Amino acid sequence: MSSDFQTARETLGARLRELRVESGLGGKDLAARLGWQTSKVSRLQNGKQTPSRADLTAWATAVEQPEAETELHGRLAALDLRIPHRSWRRQLAGGHRARQEIAVRQTEATTEIRGLEVSRVPGLFQTPEYARVVFDSNAEFRGIAPTTDAAVQARMRRQDALYEPGKSFKFLICEAALYHRSCPADVMAEQLDRLYNLVGRQRVEVGILPFGTQLRRTAPHAFWIYDKGLVIVETISEELWLTADEDVRLYLRAWDWLNESAEYGVTARRLVGRARASLNLA
Repeated sequence: MSSDFQTARETLGARLRELRVESGLGGKDLAARLGWQTSKVSRLQNGKQTPSRADLTAWATAVEQPEAETELHGRLAALDLRIPHRSWRRQLAGGHRARQEIAVRQTEATTEIRGLEVSRVPGLFQTPEYARVVFDSNAEFRGIAPTTDAAVQARMRRQDALYEPGKSFKFLICEAALYHRSCPADVMAEQLDRLYNLVGRQRVEVGILPFGTQLRRTAPHAFWIYDKGLVIVETISEELWLTADEDVRLYLRAWDWLNESAEYGVTARRLVGRARASLNLA
């Protein structure tokens, strides 16, 4: 655990203690009001445990300061940014749900998301059955508990952001991702139908990088850019959260260069439709 992360967690804990003291509640009183063990209150206040969004909402309500909820959620989102290298072994120790809940929070706190996917459909655009296959396959690969239902539900809840005014989503998808199929043909067909209908949607820009197109720079791996301030990159062993200005600028340039070769609108739909037709389903 990085020292920056621990320092930020202790700062959040100090703020929780401050809110409790202001309310005139002792630790045992607050725990009783929340229905928690007193030890949990102590761990959160002392920065020994990372709270969930639900924990923070409950805390703000219990100390009768509901207006503090937004502040606490913001502090938690900032806390997430303190861990640059996050091993999948640790993140997925209890299954996929916890990481999907982080994704929900991150998306809620972001106005613009840009992304590149090389070999699969972005999670924000996945159908429930396609997502289920992705989670099941990854759980088998890593030898972990699947928790698939909970993970799928969180991923679908994250997609609510696609319909929120003021948010925008700009994604590049390599044409290969339309053909790489780790799921049954009917599941892939439904997924491609969903993607076809998203092309050209308001606030959602979907560009396809066709086979054979000339690229100013190749696409070595997938990445997501959040509000031009955070880049998330997935490797087989870990997830990288990059916030340094130089790193973010580099990935923004990579996205812009790739975007020069992307096809949108009618042409993008035609490429998705061609992949759908290749499945030879009625």
